Amino acid sequence: MASLTASERHTCMTRTGRALSERQRILLQLLSALGGSVRSLEFQKMLFLYCEEPDSGRPYHFVPYKYGAFSFTSYADRRKLIALGLVAEDEGFWRLTAEGRRLAEASPDMLLASFIDRLGGLRGDDLVANTYRRFPYYATRSEIADRLLEGDAKALKRIAEEKLKVEPRPLQTIGYEGHTLESYLNALLRAGVTLLCDVRRNPMSRKFGFAKTTLSNACNGVGIRYEHLPELGIESDQRRELETQEDYDALFAEYERQYLPRQLEALDRIREWIAQGERVALTCYEHLPHKCHRHCVSDALEAMSNGQLKAGHL
Repeated sequence: MASLTASERHTCMTRTGRALSERQRILLQLLSALGGSVRSLEFQKMLFLYCEEPDSGRPYHFVPYKYGAFSFTSYADRRKLIALGLVAEDEGFWRLTAEGRRLAEASPDMLLASFIDRLGGLRGDDLVANTYRRFPYYATRSEIADRLLEGDAKALKRIAEEKLKVEPRPLQTIGYEGHTLESYLNALLRAGVTLLCDVRRNPMSRKFGFAKTTLSNACNGVGIRYEHLPELGIESDQRRELETQEDYDALFAEYERQYLPRQLEALDRIREWIAQGERVALTCYEHLPHKCHRHCVSDALEAMSNGQLKAGHL
């Protein structure tokens, strides 16, 4: 944009700014406040601490990952900022471009400025260890916690206690409606789920994180195995006219009577996973299980176990 006039540059920046979500603006502003270039690990931890501020509105959610708190959604937003020319594609770093810095500085955030005054000096191992001590749940899958917290028996004990809070059931169901990818994964982790069984016929979604490949990769990243059994799904054209609970009930009655009995092989696969010690969650879209065919699958599995297998609903 060096050849543009000041007026033309302002117009371009205004149009670009309108294309951003509020949370994407926060990424730019935080990155600017941290000097414009920050290691990826450090930026994730600073973003996490900012999102834990009481008045931040939690623009991003996080999951416990191999180096602590991590947001998949922030990386999806980073890709958009790179495409807009506001963040540079730099392996291992988050780095503002000149246009990204100008846009960030055009709308300063006082809450973020106060946050940086208090915690902006934390860096490296001290920053990561700070998040582990304050929020031990997010260190439960860390590969570096023992090293960073060596000698801090109290902090390590709190992390171990977080791991023991799980009271897993062998079978759960969950819908992703109303969830971010991170809140969804946390629900699975807190329930002790080890295997996610996707029972959608077509595992596509316009909502970030819930198309098959992205969801599978995210699950694998937090130690949850992903399996897809499309034969247990219902064709989308059968669901288009559903308006009342009676409509849903009629569809599910037909599914249980006509279709599900022909899927014994798929049902046996789930039973085998449970017998092998996996803690399985059946997933589809709808939040309420009685509006989703996954409850028919869980009911069938309960019946096949003579009532010994009782499903929970997350």
